[in-house]
Amino acid sequence: MPLVTFYLLFLVSRIVSATDTITQSHSLTENQTLLSNNQNFQFGFFTLPINSTNRYLGIWYNKIPAQTVVWLANREKPLTTGVSAVLMMNNTLILHQNNSVIWSITPARRARNPVLQLLDSGNLVLREENDENEENYLWQSFDYPCDTLLPGMKLGKDLRTGFDRRVTAWKNEDDPSIGTLSWGMDVTNWPQQMQRVGSMKQHRRGSWNGIDYTGRPTIRPSPVFEFKYFADEEQVYFMFSLVNSSVKARMVLNQSSYKLLHLAWDEAARGWKVYGLLPRDFCDEYGACGPNGNCDVSKLPYACDCLRGFRPKSSKDWNEMNYQGGCLRDKPLNCESDGFIKYGKMKVPDTENCWYLNQSMNLEECREKCLRNCSCMAYTNSDIRGEGNGCALWSGDLNDLRVQPDAGQDLYVRVPASELDTNNGDKLKIGIAVGGTIAAILGGLLLTLYFIFIRGRSATMKKSAAAVVDHFKEEEQEDDLELPLFDLSSIVSATDNFSINNKLGEGGFGPVYKGILENGEEIAVKRLSRGSKQGVKEFKTEVALIAKLQHRNLVKLHGSCIQDQEKLLVYEYMPNKSLDLFIFDQTQRMLLDWSKRFNIICGIAKGLLYLHQDSRLIIIHRDLKTSNVLLDSEMNPKISDFGLARILEGDQTPETTRVVGTYGYMAPEYALDGNFSVKSDVYSFGVLLLDIISGKKNKGSHRQKDGKNLIEYAWNFWTEGRPLELIDEYIKECCNVSEALRCIQIGLLCVQQNPHDRPNMSFVVMMLGSEIELALPKEPALFVGKYSCQEYSSSCMNDAPSVNELSISDLEAR
Repeated sequence: MPLVTFYLLFLVSRIVSATDTITQSHSLTENQTLLSNNQNFQFGFFTLPINSTNRYLGIWYNKIPAQTVVWLANREKPLTTGVSAVLMMNNTLILHQNNSVIWSITPARRARNPVLQLLDSGNLVLREENDENEENYLWQSFDYPCDTLLPGMKLGKDLRTGFDRRVTAWKNEDDPSIGTLSWGMDVTNWPQQMQRVGSMKQHRRGSWNGIDYTGRPTIRPSPVFEFKYFADEEQVYFMFSLVNSSVKARMVLNQSSYKLLHLAWDEAARGWKVYGLLPRDFCDEYGACGPNGNCDVSKLPYACDCLRGFRPKSSKDWNEMNYQGGCLRDKPLNCESDGFIKYGKMKVPDTENCWYLNQSMNLEECREKCLRNCSCMAYTNSDIRGEGNGCALWSGDLNDLRVQPDAGQDLYVRVPASELDTNNGDKLKIGIAVGGTIAAILGGLLLTLYFIFIRGRSATMKKSAAAVVDHFKEEEQEDDLELPLFDLSSIVSATDNFSINNKLGEGGFGPVYKGILENGEEIAVKRLSRGSKQGVKEFKTEVALIAKLQHRNLVKLHGSCIQDQEKLLVYEYMPNKSLDLFIFDQTQRMLLDWSKRFNIICGIAKGLLYLHQDSRLIIIHRDLKTSNVLLDSEMNPKISDFGLARILEGDQTPETTRVVGTYGYMAPEYALDGNFSVKSDVYSFGVLLLDIISGKKNKGSHRQKDGKNLIEYAWNFWTEGRPLELIDEYIKECCNVSEALRCIQIGLLCVQQNPHDRPNMSFVVMMLGSEIELALPKEPALFVGKYSCQEYSSSCMNDAPSVNELSISDLEAR
């Protein structure tokens, strides 16, 4: 009898697993699944992460090798292994374990014969048995998205009930509970898509203008995705469908990269291919240029401009590329004489302060409506199809503006009459004529005065005038600096007169000493070499700019000291010193298990991404290596020496006659031809990543006994199918193999010969924090033969503003 019972239970389990539907007479246990009719999706229980004790009930792709979860029922309350769980269905759905309710739903109305079905779309629905009309579903998983939006899912709001469908990221790849990153539809006034980190706006996709969202980069059709927007008095939503229904595609919020990824399955590569991501660049960050500031990414690093008729709120901040304060009106408006300036190809402002008027109004009617309302600051058509119709008006500050050269729309901004060329044409001509006459007269008078009164005493007067000018400039510079200036005597005292016993190390920019201030605070003092050709004022300005760079993975600059020919930088003190003291030491390396090493890799990547893209000042490090990565008390990494090449050279252009860097970490185009860009930093990061994984130092041109360096070893192991042999023997037994292999592949992608082939740091961070399929690396740069930028001219032009044609006059290799 027990054998018969077991056979019947096994048969029921197999039947349930082979169907897409269960009725109220059945339950779903941990050894059973539902399979959609087309076999693309599966619903049931699974463990996350693999080999953990946490179990979840959810939906995943059935035919994809790496399990890709698209929905979870109990994301905030995992099941525990060892205690059986079951999903019961009657007129409700209840997931319980050990007599505890883990998750449940109650349909809006009672069903006579309810069934639970997994549809081919990946939607899990509760419906009446003979009613397949989607409008009559009693409940559906598509109404409760997690981190994934599938084709046919709605992102938006029911205006009748207030029901909000929004996507929320997982905390991390092993924890599906709700993270801080969310994506939803703001429906106040003119609806717009918004990504937020907590309550802060992170990226605004813009509002629908009849063709596309105004924040999208292009109106060219996607080869994979088709987008739909719907709005009426009852609901507002966005959804996407697929150009080819046989393609598997999804949109996913990724917490680690803070991006919304557009992914499609590449069957040939057996991985997810990224077709788009948001935010994409500096100008995509919400309010990058502050109120009334206009962002144009083609003008990086000086991407921000004030709108016409506006000036920076703080000239000091603006000059330091800190644009958060935005812009203010230059002159007050006069409601009776104001006009409008047209800005083409624009992402329209945040619609939080927008009035959204009826669709029948044309552009001229919209203009008149705005002109008659003294609080109206800008207007545009809400639908740009054909000749345009509908009206959107803004009051107050205009936030989150950017130029969209391939898309966007016309925006009309209110300005006083004095800013309008049409109103001032005649006045301008008269002013130029009068001004020219006055200038000629004054010029003659000054010339006469020069010969009569000044020439004989020119030397004395020039000297005196120069002294006065320098005095005022120095006072102005002192007033502008927010960075503390330390007195040399206090630094000498703190470091015991730069005692050798307090020396922490020495790099190409100078030695570093530990110091203790009078208040007991520990500091690190970098004593810069005297190779800088900058003056004191320029040096102070550069230091103040670099001090503005604040990130958890950058060493914090406390202040500076410029006195008696000394140029000192005062940093926060890192108790665990530098990464190389751990990773290359036979004893210390054992303190860095895999989780710590992976955390260090991710932290360095995020810090470098901030320098390249997210900071107000675009910085290329040029000397990224293990000794320039410091570790705090909790072994978190912090990049040091960033911006010092800028200080010593006085610029940050890709043309340099002085190469600062370290053999083994320098990209070939930089070491040999002096060309540097963000991609040369990516190369250095790739070498550093391989250092951390292997525990071995890349010797650059200094070959091992067999004539190979670390990159060659890694490449040979990779091509021979033996990448695991690269992993440090101290962590090989306990490391996360899939993560380690992924890091090796990312490292090889970063050190590819052609700079154009190397990923940007934004994509590196995304690859580290997600399970997307990676490209296969091409042969790395092994310094075999002379690299020529001409061979890859297009990539060089893409990654740097210009190509360096200067020879290296001073190569500093350490």
